[in-house]
Amino acid sequence: MLKAAILLMLLATLVSLFSGLFFLVKDEGRGSRVVNALTLRVVLTAATVGLIAWGFYSGQLISHAAW
Repeated sequence: MLKAAILLMLLATLVSLFSGLFFLVKDEGRGSRVVNALTLRVVLTAATVGLIAWGFYSGQLISHAAW
């Protein structure tokens, strides 16, 4: 369930990123929609990092890295 939530958050971050790009091109950087889209992206990214940290802390996510 946690992995699905992380994946959903990553997809939402990508959608927000590309919507910010679309608004930047369409509004030529003069509107506040670009700032809102990029603010949402930062919030979603912080929430995703928080979910990943919680997953490692709670033991739901484990690393298989050899290092």
